[in-house]
Amino acid sequence: MQGYNIIVIFNEHADKVLMCKRRKNPYKGLSNFVGGKIEEHESGLDAAYRELEEETAITPNDVILSHLMDFTYYFENCYLEVYVGKLNKEMDVIGEENELYWSTLDQDFFDVTRYAGEGNIGHIMMQIEMFQKELGLACF
Repeated sequence: MQGYNIIVIFNEHADKVLMCKRRKNPYKGLSNFVGGKIEEHESGLDAAYRELEEETAITPNDVILSHLMDFTYYFENCYLEVYVGKLNKEMDVIGEENELYWSTLDQDFFDVTRYAGEGNIGHIMMQIEMFQKELGLACF
């Protein structure tokens, strides 16, 4: 079973979340969190930090990630690990694979015409809101 990750990153004030606008399928043109493939030799957390740095230039020195949840897609033979973190300083994010931008938190993340994942982004944001204290966030 192939593993993937998505990483939900909040800015240093936890009032914005990092999104990418996908340049290729699946979900071309829609907003998503950053993330990628977990390689066979990697732990999920190591893969999350690697993908985060590759896609945004955010390093382990800039953020501590917490493992929030997993999704398993048996018919697609894959699973998705979800990580959350808040930057410890203001910084520029740099992305070549997809356009990166900071989104305010008052969006309808369930809007499938704007966001990838058939509503999963909205579900993930609701889980983060429910556990914001445990995640070290006070953003909702």
